[in-house]
Formats: sequence, structure tokens, C-alpha cells
Amino acid sequence: MNIVLLGPPGSGKGTQAKMIAEKYGVVHISTGDILRENVRNGTPLGVEAKKFMEAGKLVPDSLLIDIIKDRLAKDDVKGGWMLDGYPRTMPQAEAMDKILPNLGQKIDVVLNIDVPDEELVKRVTGRRMCKCGTTYHVQFNPPKTEGKCDACGADLYQRADDTEETVKERLQAYHAQTQPLIDYYDKRGIVVTVIGVGDIKEIFGKVAVALDKI
Repeated sequence: MNIVLLGPPGSGKGTQAKMIAEKYGVVHISTGDILRENVRNGTPLGVEAKKFMEAGKLVPDSLLIDIIKDRLAKDDVKGGWMLDGYPRTMPQAEAMDKILPNLGQKIDVVLNIDVPDEELVKRVTGRRMCKCGTTYHVQFNPPKTEGKCDACGADLYQRADDTEETVKERLQAYHAQTQPLIDYYDKRGIVVTVIGVGDIKEIFGKVAVALDKI
């Protein structure tokens, strides 16, 4: 089964992706991870990507699709893959449509984890971090002592991009980019939308019901 995973920032799709990969034996391919891996290993594609990243620019679609194509040609994905973070835009989706037939592959399902914006704002703005790596949420996973880390006692902080204004901007950008994608794949009848609200296991239960039908 080949899956494209969509979901706004804060939707918990990273957590669901791990559970999906485990249950269905598909390879979880995060665009960010394979980009960093190519750069770290100094591959020709990585060397090219590094130039853009160091200049603070976005890696162009043409290079990104080459990196995806290279990854999907590897033997370990023959049993199925799940793309997380690609495609994000219509040009990327159209590029995917050109490379997949050459690899003898197709997208079986586009899994869209949908969460209302107000819920996402609540989730993201409530996140608190500690320098030791422990994370909290003021509402869903608060520390024992307000503002202090249970693990090391240090002061907790809020990431600069976890403010309400920034989250709303990110969501606006996400919807503008992703809605055309959902419409595009919906015309093929391969979009499955799961509401990502509730307990993690409960959401995964809904995901599994949807994927078992494919």
C-alpha cells in the first residue's frame, strides 16, 4: 500500500505515521529526513540541496522530486511506502504523477488527518519545552509544578513559533497550499479524511478502519 499523508501542523500526524508504518509494514518517508540524510551523506543530490539550505532558500521542486524519485527506487519500499511532507503543492503532485508510472508505482490512498483550526491553535500554543528535551502541554500534559520541568527542574519555555499569531499564519498557508491538493486527489476517489481529535489510540482506530478498506 502506497500512502500520501496530509495533515496540518499540530495534527499529530507524526505520531499516527509511526503507528501506521508499524501496523501495515510500510516505509515511512519523511521529506525532511531524506533531505537531511542526503546532505549528511554528501550524495550528489545532497550537495546540491545543501547550497540552497545554507543560503536560507527553499530546495527547488525539481531537486526535491529527484530526491523523492531516488528514495522510491530503493528496494526497501517494494512492500509499500508512506510519504509524509510531500507533495505539498500542486506542481509537486503533478511531478509525482510523472515519476510514479516509471517506477511501476501509484498512490493507493491519500490519508488526510483533519483537525479544526481552533483545536490546533489550542494544542500548539499550549506546548512547553525544556532544554533537556522533555515536552509538556499546559492543558493535556502539564508539569507537576507550573513552569518547571519534572525531569530536571529547569524553567520551561514556549517556542517562538508556537504563538497564536504564528500558528494561525502557518495554518492559513497550509490550507492555501493543501486544499487544491485534496481536491485534485479527491477527483480520483483516493482521499480518506479522518478527524484527528480525541485520544491517540482512538484516532488510530479510525485510521485503521479507513486503511483496512483499501
